[in-house]
Amino acid sequence: MRDYLIKATACEGKVRAYAIRSTEMVEETRRRQDTWATASAALGRTLTISTMMGAMLKGEDKITVKIEGDGPTGPIVADANAKGEARAYITNPHVDFDLNEKGKLDVARAVGTNGYLSVVKDLGLKEHFTGQVPIVSGEISEDFTYYFANSEQIPTSVGAGVLVNPDHTILASGGFIVQVMPGVSDDTIEYIEKRIQAMPAISKLVHLGKNPEEILTELFGKEEFKVLEKLPVQFRCTCSKERIKNAIGGLDLKELDEMIEVDEGAEASCHFCNERYEVTKEELIELKQSKEI
Repeated sequence: MRDYLIKATACEGKVRAYAIRSTEMVEETRRRQDTWATASAALGRTLTISTMMGAMLKGEDKITVKIEGDGPTGPIVADANAKGEARAYITNPHVDFDLNEKGKLDVARAVGTNGYLSVVKDLGLKEHFTGQVPIVSGEISEDFTYYFANSEQIPTSVGAGVLVNPDHTILASGGFIVQVMPGVSDDTIEYIEKRIQAMPAISKLVHLGKNPEEILTELFGKEEFKVLEKLPVQFRCTCSKERIKNAIGGLDLKELDEMIEVDEGAEASCHFCNERYEVTKEELIELKQSKEI
């Protein structure tokens, strides 16, 4: 099964829902970041939820999520767009601990329980929308749930899970977001809450072969839902040598001269995909000449 997400509504359009299978994109991110198991879970949950949040946007809109806790992983950053494309990196990928008291990867210990979750939305306007909330648990899903309730004032339940193989590769990854709009009855809200509490771990459902539609069936039970869109999702990085050259071209002439005369070239790598780019001495000279025109 390939990775994809679905957008759906339920309860006469008064509940919005998203569900995703993200195993392949999380594995691609893990491979590029060289993460160990607990770091993989933290990174994978962040990427999975950010991808669903990106799918809430339209056109060329983009979103950047940053989780900055006091744990050893350091900041985690994810970018996503409305096309199902996303990327993410973790500052310290080599973090792993024994399982916690619940027998699960100790993501909260890795991320930390003090710090902030921030969301920046680029909606094509002059000013970006920025929201920030304190980290409430470090378990990622609970932190995003708190973000939606406090920064966007939308009652929301967020779930994401990642299963990791003994060799650190990703066995299964997925998630859901359920948002309640005004006008939903208290009975319906209570019913959905009970379904969410009773459902198996999301990563286990994906591992059992459940697709996003079946994940929502687990969530809603007898409540019928309508799928509005099915969207393929994938890891995709927007870096390129041209972008690196443009960034170097923004340096002042003194810094360019030092690269030309002392370093005889420049080398840079992308935080997200770890691709390395070399800019030759001749290319640096061309950049300098273009600045002098």
